[in-house]
Order: sequence, then C-alpha cells, then structure tokens
Amino acid sequence: MTTINKATLGGGCFWCIEAVFKRIKGVNEVYSGYAGGANKNTANYKDVCRGDSGHAEVVQITYDESKLKYYDLLTVFFNSHDPTTLNRQGNDQGHQYRSIIFYHNEQQRLIAVDLIKELSKSYKNPIVTEIVQFQDFYKAENYHQDYYDNNKNEGYCKVVIKPKLEKIVKLFKDKLKQEIK
Repeated sequence: MTTINKATLGGGCFWCIEAVFKRIKGVNEVYSGYAGGANKNTANYKDVCRGDSGHAEVVQITYDESKLKYYDLLTVFFNSHDPTTLNRQGNDQGHQYRSIIFYHNEQQRLIAVDLIKELSKSYKNPIVTEIVQFQDFYKAENYHQDYYDNNKNEGYCKVVIKPKLEKIVKLFKDKLKQEIK
C-alpha cells in the first residue's frame, strides 16, 4: 500500500540536501525552500540570506512510506550534514543554515527525538538540531530547484555538494535510486 508523506528538513544550504534526497529510493519529489520564519514576505533568497528573516533554508520531501521509512530518511539526513554545528555548515554561516527538523505529525516528532538520543552517543559534540512543528513551507525561486543537477561544474557544486553525495553513496548505496554523477 502506498502511503505518501512529507518531511521538511534543513541542514545547511538547501542545494546540498536537495541533491542528496533526489537520489534516495522512495523519494518522489524534493523542493528547495524556506520555513521557520514568521513572515511569508521575507521567504525569499535575498531576505533569508540576510539572516534576520527567521527562515531556514530547507527542503520539502514527498516520499512513499512503504518504500522509505521516516527513520531511514532522517538517518540519511543526519549523515548528510553536521548536526553538531550551530547555525553553520562548512563556510555557510547564519541562522538560515541551522540544522532543523520540521515535524508534520506527532509520530515524526517522536522518531526525531528518539533518533537524536540514539545518535548522541556517537557524536563527540552535542547534536543541536532543532525539532519544530511544521507551519509553512515557501518554495524557493526556480533557479534554486535542481541546482546541483543544473550546475555540476560550478565551484560550490564540485567542492561542497559532490563530496556529500560521495559520502552518501558509501553509506547508503542500497538506498540510492540513481547513480551519482
């Protein structure tokens, strides 16, 4: 039986997280966007990059629960970024790059809380990932969608995104729906 669910996650630059989840079996759609701010008028790249909109760069994932469990989706998420750095992923710094899980229901919240407890034992530093009830998602501008696939030869894609994809291939080869190019 097909059960379609949504997940909304932020782990640094949305280009990175989008590139990872587009390649995971059971994921139907991934959109880059913004969540977590109080004002829909500041849900745009210019205002979010300024760092004072309250929004995080996130991806909204539509996935088939019969093919991909939320626990497994979060396991990929935690391995695709550093959940121990506050408001920072690599050179991307600011509140908009925070590690955050926007849960869509109580079951997602409980799974996230339990997984963080479980993973905390394997990290030297504390996990700082926020767990927040989902409110709104604002899709990012069109040029942000499929960014890695459309810009593989750009410096950021080569230096930041490609190594993340290579790590995911090593860790989750059995969960990939397509080869990393």
